[in-house]
Amino acid sequence: MPGVLYLVATPIGNLEDITYRAVRLLGEVDVIACEDTRQTRKLLDHYGIHKPTVSYHEHNETERAAELASRLLAGESVALVSDAGMPLVSDPGYRLVRAAIDNGVAVQPVPGPSAALAALAASGLPTHAFYFGGFLPAKPGQRARALEALSAEPATLVFYEAPHRLLEALEAIERALGPRPMVVARELTKVHEEFLRGTAAAIRAALADRDAVKGEITLLIGKAEAPPPDDTPVEEAVESLERAGVARMDAIKQVARRRGLSKREIYDQLLRSR
Repeated sequence: MPGVLYLVATPIGNLEDITYRAVRLLGEVDVIACEDTRQTRKLLDHYGIHKPTVSYHEHNETERAAELASRLLAGESVALVSDAGMPLVSDPGYRLVRAAIDNGVAVQPVPGPSAALAALAASGLPTHAFYFGGFLPAKPGQRARALEALSAEPATLVFYEAPHRLLEALEAIERALGPRPMVVARELTKVHEEFLRGTAAAIRAALADRDAVKGEITLLIGKAEAPPPDDTPVEEAVESLERAGVARMDAIKQVARRRGLSKREIYDQLLRSR
């Protein structure tokens, strides 16, 4: 009978932030697959867990997933952990989960800490809807395009960022999204936990005065505000775009999108206005 693959969330900083179930399962499984065995060993030693570990990271994921899938099919139980937080959330693990599912192996999540959710909850920004984008692209052009593509997203935007790219990222956010309220959450649950709140420009200015920025970073950006109602007659709005060189059908599409209407509704209004 196949074993079970457990996806075990681990602390993002404070070692006390782990569930009783997670500690129990880590002590019961046959093997623990770790993003970094040295990092996980600190946690295991803290809780007196003595189980074999194997590395599972982005550089060996393909071959290790096949190896662990074979062990699961042979009846062994496997716990997958990342260095911090929930496995697979901006961390390796997808190939192993996919291999387990494809082979009929049970996959059980063992919930726990998440930097994105912890930062969101304490940010003071709207939480009823949010978009998690993982790490922002490192290349300036790709980063700018990614932010611009989300400029109209009606939800709080959440990203991870490397500390050495933080100032560049804040500058890109200011250019792409303007002076929205945002939060930089740093070193969550650790001794030097910090929340910086303000616009991207204000936070960047505060951080630029420091010798260095260190630690794990989560960025949270306020949602796009709904545009004010447009009372311009539909025919006038379409003609204005046409005078600017926009083709008629494209102008109708733009007006429809701005007003939250279908192209057919705009077209019908144009017919009635004649």
